[in-house]
Amino acid sequence: MISLLNPGSLVLGLIAWMIPFVNLIRYKNHDHGNGAALSIMSITACVVSLCFQIFYNYHLVKIEDWSALMDTTAAVALAAAVLLIVTIILNAITLLIYRDRKVRCLIPVYKVKNN
Repeated sequence: MISLLNPGSLVLGLIAWMIPFVNLIRYKNHDHGNGAALSIMSITACVVSLCFQIFYNYHLVKIEDWSALMDTTAAVALAAAVLLIVTIILNAITLLIYRDRKVRCLIPVYKVKNN
């Protein structure tokens, strides 16, 4: 079961990046009801992905595999930082675009009658 933590982390990290892309691609459609919910799902996938990496590092400490821990810690820290920063940026862009779209949709448009 421990061997599935790294692939699971990778898959969830990719899901965390793909959800905002799908959300941005769907922006042209008129269905904008669940933009915030998809962003929350993306951030949740990112958090669970990072949690899987923490559990895997804990496993390496528990079995006292110090060489594997020393070899992989720098790469895991860099990958975690990149995953977190890109996920936050993608979701911020998505939420800003959807917020602007909803504000424009809420502004009433009045037609002036020409006499």
